[in-house]
Amino acid sequence: MIQLSVIVVYLLLLVGLGLSANRLFRGTAKDYMLASHSIGPFLLLMSLFGTTMTAFALVGSTGRAYVMGAGVYGLLGSASGIVHSLCFFLIGVPLWSLGRRHGYTTQIQFFRDRLESKFIGYLLFPILVFLVVGYLMVGVLGGGEVVKTVTAGTFPGVPWLESSGYGVPSWLASGVICIVVLTYVFYGGMRGTAWANTFQTSVFMILGIVTFFIIAKAIGGTDSLFENLAIASKQVPEIQLTRQKIPKPVFFSFLLIPLSVGMFPHIFQHWLTARSANAFKLPIVLHPIFIMIVWVPCVLLGIWASGPNSGIPQGTDENAVLGMLVQTHAGPILGGLLTAGILAAIMSSLDSQFLCVGTMFTEDILLHDRTSEQLNEQQVVRAARYFIIAVVGLTYLLSLVLPRSVFDLGLWSFTGFTGLFPLVFAAIYWRRLTAAGAIGGVLAVLTTWSILFWRSGFGSNPRYSFPESPVNLSIATLPPLHPVVGVFVASVIAIVVISLFSRPPSEKTLAKFFRP
Repeated sequence: MIQLSVIVVYLLLLVGLGLSANRLFRGTAKDYMLASHSIGPFLLLMSLFGTTMTAFALVGSTGRAYVMGAGVYGLLGSASGIVHSLCFFLIGVPLWSLGRRHGYTTQIQFFRDRLESKFIGYLLFPILVFLVVGYLMVGVLGGGEVVKTVTAGTFPGVPWLESSGYGVPSWLASGVICIVVLTYVFYGGMRGTAWANTFQTSVFMILGIVTFFIIAKAIGGTDSLFENLAIASKQVPEIQLTRQKIPKPVFFSFLLIPLSVGMFPHIFQHWLTARSANAFKLPIVLHPIFIMIVWVPCVLLGIWASGPNSGIPQGTDENAVLGMLVQTHAGPILGGLLTAGILAAIMSSLDSQFLCVGTMFTEDILLHDRTSEQLNEQQVVRAARYFIIAVVGLTYLLSLVLPRSVFDLGLWSFTGFTGLFPLVFAAIYWRRLTAAGAIGGVLAVLTTWSILFWRSGFGSNPRYSFPESPVNLSIATLPPLHPVVGVFVASVIAIVVISLFSRPPSEKTLAKFFRP
């Protein structure tokens, strides 16, 4: 009950923070969606980092390291730090500049203008929402599983709680998390989201480090951190300390996954909140360091969980590993605080994603081709809020009927966004990109992603690779790779080939987006 009480108090604090942000709400759609472009360097750093650190990074990486070993860090942790900052610089700064110059609020507005095509917006909208919902499920599932694991045994003897270990059921915990995030996004908008992200990022980074030290001491049994690290690492099978469980071609395939951040619609929206281009300097420099601070402890905890002294039974569901480590090695109050830190990382992504889908619906569907007189500012904000409620409800229901590994579910979402990355890169840097080429690229991503997802048993096979067996080519043998490679290559080929054989944009449009 102590742990549960701490979690409840933390969630109430978040609700209060969102309601406080609402007191500064200016009543305009731009303020609700972009905080009136008022976010400075520190808030931008914390909101961007908090948004990219999800249940995938904490719950997912710990669980997958428990199964696959140390190679999990190389898969995404180290690469993400560098590639994310590179995307902030190469994609974020130019899009911020174009967004401020031409008044964009969403990615789709940019693509419609750049490609002289209304259809590209109607094609991209359902695909982006679908991928965002998949990403949202990562947080909803991860948060529910953590609360269920940590609160196990809180209500002994209650018959209907037996399946959840007499703790809070994951479906109930997930529902409460959705309601809390929805509340402060509903009332606080982007400003409330940025404040909550800053607060939650600080919480999960501090408590994450505390968690690491406490569990290391519990497993190692000494007062020296370095001795505990050595003892805990010696207790696990040697194969867990290498990347032997991960085939080399698949390992290098994962270098493409971090490119997905360049097409996240919620990251695009955060970029546009920046007060100036100088606000990007701090995120670009510190983001890799922050990722290392979070990912290294999570992966090490996952590795140690496979050892005999971790208290984690062999064959434990990987989604439950982090929660079980906290429950086993921390006291009630500290366990509650550490769980709050985990939830902070999860919810700091959910809020941005909820807000971005509401913004996309109002700006790209509801208001597209409408005159400003038809809907006033209050009606626009109300429409965004209603659509957010609908998406939250849909995500929650899907999380109940489509349970998957947090790590694998995140990977399939990232694979789709990575396939769309060549589109945004070409739109910024390639004058010859055409509407036909962009549409062809999007359709190529949709087709290849759908086929590979189906071939993987709709995500149920975590080790699915493509092609499914080595293919002998005339000059080399093509080994099995992660599906992201097939989706990315299909996208690039379609965009380049179709653009070269179709009519380029007008000189007027090119002059609007490219300097002579």
